[in-house]
Amino acid sequence: MFLGVSIIADRFMASIEVITSQERQITIKKPNGEKITTTVRIWNETVSNLTLMALGSSAPEILLGVVEVCGHNFDAGELGPNTIVGSAAFNMFVIIGLCVSVIPDGEIRRVKHLRVFFVTAAWSVFAYTWLYLILAVSSPGIVEIWEGLLTLFFFPICVGFAYVADRRLLFYKYVYKRYRAGKQKGMIIETEGEPDPPTKVDVEMDGKMHNSHGDEFVVREAGFEEKEMDEEEAYREKARILKELKQKYPEKETEQLMELANYQVLAQQQKSRAFYRCQATRILTGAGNILKKHAADQAKRANNYGICSEVSANDFSAKVFFDPGAYQCLENCGSVALNVVRRGGDLTSTVSVDYRTEDGTANAGSDYQFTEGRVVFQPGETEKEIHINIIDDDIFEEDEHFLVHLSNVKVISDGIDANGRDVNHVDTLAGLGLPCTATVTIFDDDHAGIFTFEEPVVTVSESIGVMEVKVVRTAGARGVVVVPYKTMEGTAKGGGEDFEDTHGVLEFDNDEVFKTICVNIIDDEVYEKNKNFFLELGDPQLLEMTEKKEEPLTKKEEEERRIAELGRPMLGEHVKMEVIIEESYEFKSTVDKLIKKTNLALVIGTNSWREQFMEAITVSSGNDDDDEDESAEEKLPSCFHYVMHFLTVFWKLLFAFVPPTDYWNGWACFVVSISVIGMLTAVIGDLASHFGCTVGLKDSVTAVVFVALGTSVPDTFASKVAAIQDQYADASIGNVTGSNAVNVFLGIGLAWSIAAIYHQSKGDKFRVDPGTLAFSVTLFTIFAFICIAVLIYRRRPEIGGELGGPRIPKILTSCLFFSLWLMYIVFSSLEAYCHVKGF
Repeated sequence: MFLGVSIIADRFMASIEVITSQERQITIKKPNGEKITTTVRIWNETVSNLTLMALGSSAPEILLGVVEVCGHNFDAGELGPNTIVGSAAFNMFVIIGLCVSVIPDGEIRRVKHLRVFFVTAAWSVFAYTWLYLILAVSSPGIVEIWEGLLTLFFFPICVGFAYVADRRLLFYKYVYKRYRAGKQKGMIIETEGEPDPPTKVDVEMDGKMHNSHGDEFVVREAGFEEKEMDEEEAYREKARILKELKQKYPEKETEQLMELANYQVLAQQQKSRAFYRCQATRILTGAGNILKKHAADQAKRANNYGICSEVSANDFSAKVFFDPGAYQCLENCGSVALNVVRRGGDLTSTVSVDYRTEDGTANAGSDYQFTEGRVVFQPGETEKEIHINIIDDDIFEEDEHFLVHLSNVKVISDGIDANGRDVNHVDTLAGLGLPCTATVTIFDDDHAGIFTFEEPVVTVSESIGVMEVKVVRTAGARGVVVVPYKTMEGTAKGGGEDFEDTHGVLEFDNDEVFKTICVNIIDDEVYEKNKNFFLELGDPQLLEMTEKKEEPLTKKEEEERRIAELGRPMLGEHVKMEVIIEESYEFKSTVDKLIKKTNLALVIGTNSWREQFMEAITVSSGNDDDDEDESAEEKLPSCFHYVMHFLTVFWKLLFAFVPPTDYWNGWACFVVSISVIGMLTAVIGDLASHFGCTVGLKDSVTAVVFVALGTSVPDTFASKVAAIQDQYADASIGNVTGSNAVNVFLGIGLAWSIAAIYHQSKGDKFRVDPGTLAFSVTLFTIFAFICIAVLIYRRRPEIGGELGGPRIPKILTSCLFFSLWLMYIVFSSLEAYCHVKGF
């Protein structure tokens, strides 16, 4: 039965993870008027931990108390309340003691949200102190309506106090966080102190603007910067992982790299208690490690993606086109060769194509020789050349161009000549590809030239490494010309921060029409807005022939010098080019996709009944060691996994009928699961009473020892995994105190309120024997004080944190906590059998 409760509780916790992971977008207006759209979670982390998460982990104990009261004619029972106290003792002493000991030697785990931890720890002690007060002090042996309702009402008050501590509201706002840069690069140190005056910012939500007047939504500048810092750190980490995998596996496709990165990010990111609870339950029942199953499924999907056929229907027809589609030549080159290629189709056939020149700004007869003809590709031939003669003159003129067109592609069958007279045998599986028109530009060589950038603005990716910028020489290419250049800062900074400062001189030889400037772009792996800098050309200078060599000039060189001096070099239209550095689009898109896929709710949730039934009948390995294998391939199941699977397969199949978590954003699964848990706990309560009667144990002893142990086993495994894998102690011990308080406020407050109201309506009093329960509560409260004091002491520098630390203190702490639990069990049992005097 406990296995059945664990499995349905797993479905319950999965629905809670889906519900609490819901997000929405808000638009934040910064003081400078700039709007930034960001995604925030609807549920506050602290509120979700104390409400839905605590309810999910403690649902059996809470519902057991309610079901027991309602099923026993609204009379008090011993099983429900003692199970709640016994479970609290197990959580506080055994689970925390285990978490302290499982941390590797030399490592520590600290509570991150310390204010919230103090609040929940105080409320957990107060909850059991209050329980003692209403049992033995306020109205001994009688629970009145106001006591039950006040106990229940303490639940929202506890949540409110924790929320105030988490959000730094009320008196917390007078103690501000400030940040300063550490000595090490990239380190931010949090300090306490007076802040700068708070800056109000407008936030746009659901199409409405909220500001500091009326409907307020004020975001303090420090908090906003902290959120921006966290988001940037998350982006940086995901980008780093993806780049490392690219370097490690250069042969893998992007989709495969994304799946590897997806597993690593999911394994490293901070997880909720719901995730760890689901992980522990599925490993325990033979359903496998959640993350490794997810990685294996995604890897199969990526492999299927990689072997998809890339053959298209067009591969069956021959395409003829120019490659490349643009050509440049000097006026004195004599002729230019154009490359025509044939791709696809049957290479054993013969293909012909016609070509013809057409005037642009260049005229046939004066600038080039008109040409037309036919190119024939024999079987096996894939490339041909067309030669066109260029006419030279000594007249200064602008650069000119003409066009060459392809047309009339034919597949020539056997017996058909190259002129294609027999058109009845022409195969139609051939056509023109792109480009089918080539542009030939003729550079004038009678002028020293005009020097310019090709474009006034160019955008480059931050990940390009080395940017190449072309400086072109138009309207002439005679003589040797030098052109100075330099970089200038804009919003992008030089000196190796965003780009490396570059300057120098380009030397264009005679008849040389372009040169390339190389600038190193720095990729700092930080998502940032586009930045710009500038490249500027200086005045070009014509090198005299005498500067190049001191020997007497020949008649040809003297003529070249005379003609060159007639056309001095000059700058063109684009002498200053703006370079915009933007985050790599492909890389940014890949990281953005990765961020969307690293949602743990997608990993532990289900989207169809088919998926749930497939998971129910599948046995998987539960290996949860923290290995460094990025591929995270699943290992074969062991004998233990098969045994646990067959022990639980009935429950798995039964609870596969629960609605998938995708329905109604998880609420359908939530409602059905908690209803089923209630029915199972009713059965467990009866079985526990019969078991105790059979072996001669009182209900209070059965509850404290066996029922509390059975309901807490999944939480034990969940906390152990969380302690090892999480970098903080919140998920392993931080939620224990909150759950203990919630158990009293909901499990006892709700049950006793219902019973007190019922008996009041009958004119009677709701009576509860304070003896065993009051003694158990008192004992637990004393031991809880000791436990919390030890945890606080362990934060001192000698140890460093609540969990882990040096070997000797770690062993001593674990032994102390286990001893407290054993003492609690022994003294509670002795009191139940009157060997120790109670209340």
